[in-house]
Amino acid sequence: MREAALLPAPYVRMVERAGGAPVLLPPTGGLRGVDRVVAGLDGIVFAGGGDLDPQLYGAARHAETGPPQPQRDRFEIALLRAAVAADLPFLAICRGMQVLNVARGGDLIQHLPDVVGHQGHRPTEGKMGAHRVRIGGASLLGKIVGEVADVPTYHHQAVGKLGKGLAAVAWADDQVVEAVELQGHRFGLGVQWHPEEGDDRRLFDALVAESAGR
Repeated sequence: MREAALLPAPYVRMVERAGGAPVLLPPTGGLRGVDRVVAGLDGIVFAGGGDLDPQLYGAARHAETGPPQPQRDRFEIALLRAAVAADLPFLAICRGMQVLNVARGGDLIQHLPDVVGHQGHRPTEGKMGAHRVRIGGASLLGKIVGEVADVPTYHHQAVGKLGKGLAAVAWADDQVVEAVELQGHRFGLGVQWHPEEGDDRRLFDALVAESAGR
């Protein structure tokens, strides 16, 4: 096995289908160039992946929390903060939404079944599930996809205390927060589900359109 920087292909396909040119940003060890990276981009997708290190939000590790990825955690938090400072459009997906919340001073629920009493957000290990979300109609997300959506899901963690400037705009039936928006930002949206795994590309269309200034 060799160390590699990888991205699931559905993210690339969705950006391409929406009219964007996808560029992979590997999680580098040095953070001094992050501002220059952001300056060269029109928008960012923060992708899904493994659990964040609970030490980043002052919590002890839960038995079900995955192994730490300190280099990726540090890089993505720095990249997120730089994107916010530059008012760069971004879409944060699953882990990406959790990075957004932690970068803004919030915390996470480390294992949802302990709180909601079911496995509905990750019903089968290694296989995408689905459930319905309710969306605030006045939100950016609501204007893009409407007030109800059936979404692909695969997560066992979720946002707990909301970070500074974030507003919850979508919820599952069990009241788990399924989307957040960064108030006052040009296009700062986080969703807990995986839109790249479905057929609905409206979130990617909206991100690419905003990134292109359309």
